[in-house]
Amino acid sequence: MPTEHIVRSYDEDLRRLRDMIARMGGLVERQVADATRALVRRDSDLAGEVVQRDVQIDQLEREIEAFCVRLLALRQPMAADLRLIIAGMKVSNDLERIGDYAANAAKRSIVLASLPGLGSMNGFERMAHLVQENLKAAMDALVQGDAEAAERVWGADEPVDEIYNGIFREMLTHMMEDPRNITAATHLLFIAKNLERIGDHTTNIAERIHFAVRGENLPEDRPKGDTSAFAVVRAPGD
Repeated sequence: MPTEHIVRSYDEDLRRLRDMIARMGGLVERQVADATRALVRRDSDLAGEVVQRDVQIDQLEREIEAFCVRLLALRQPMAADLRLIIAGMKVSNDLERIGDYAANAAKRSIVLASLPGLGSMNGFERMAHLVQENLKAAMDALVQGDAEAAERVWGADEPVDEIYNGIFREMLTHMMEDPRNITAATHLLFIAKNLERIGDHTTNIAERIHFAVRGENLPEDRPKGDTSAFAVVRAPGD
């Protein structure tokens, strides 16, 4: 009976770890959604709430890290259990970084709300929708231990990069057309980059989940479409 009790409590610990990460993932998904909504609606109050809620995500990351360290010390896990616990620590770090990017986007939205509008927000909405879908799918793959679903998320980031490339060129064009656009366009560029980085961290999460389940690394060359470093923007009339 004592042995059964120990095993049962260990299973409960691992289940609790998954639940903690899933809860953190849910909070982060909400942050990304609200940061985007604040940008599109020019809602400074909602953006302020996103910034304030970032503290909760930071606290959850610390709790998950402490819990993982405790499991490593007391349970001395091996094989799949060890991979899950290590992945849990790394995933919580990725989620914390995504939360930071959402908060940063919200801060810039507050500034943008005080400036004249610049262009359409459709690209930002599409980009945010894609990264939210991928993040939710990654969290579902974690909870269900689904390596195939994680691999699909890993390969689904290229459309996010393509939208980012389009926004990048559009904002540079606005800057060149009228220097008065530079401030707003710069903030929008940073927000687009925040969303692109959220997509990158989501694929990191998918990689970690795949390794935790299968014990195999995905290929190093994942599909990537960010070509902004090579963008050529021509001035009007060229």
